[in-house]
Amino acid sequence: MFPELNLPKAELSISKKGEKYYVFDTWRKKQLLLTPEEWVRQHLLHFLVTEKKYPSGLIASEQGITVNKLSRRCDAVVYGKNGSPVMIIECKAPHIPIEEKTFQQIAQYNSKLQVDYLLVSNGITHIIAKIDRENNRINYLTDFPEFIQLNG
Repeated sequence: MFPELNLPKAELSISKKGEKYYVFDTWRKKQLLLTPEEWVRQHLLHFLVTEKKYPSGLIASEQGITVNKLSRRCDAVVYGKNGSPVMIIECKAPHIPIEEKTFQQIAQYNSKLQVDYLLVSNGITHIIAKIDRENNRINYLTDFPEFIQLNG
């Protein structure tokens, strides 16, 4: 049905209606069409909650923002304990390569949110970056940060 990902298997509530599959999104509290991108998003968010101890209540899925007077949607935004956004997550379908334009998209979102962490994933490849504003650099991480690191 859906490809294996470079993430642990998530316990998802999947149903089938006709020829289409749906997944219950615990963040948006509704059934969603299970597209390849949604497959990645659900696995990634469940991984962050179960393995990296991100509080589920501090993750917003499909977070709407306005950038240059245009409505946009971040695939997910992680908020810190103080309520400020700390990470933007952009998910792509597994067959979509992570390219420069993906980073341009997430950087555009970050011009509005000003987070310290950016995460781009197609479920196979994960690129995690920490913004170093003091030195005007982006540092690429080799592992997903624990939630405690996002607030430190």
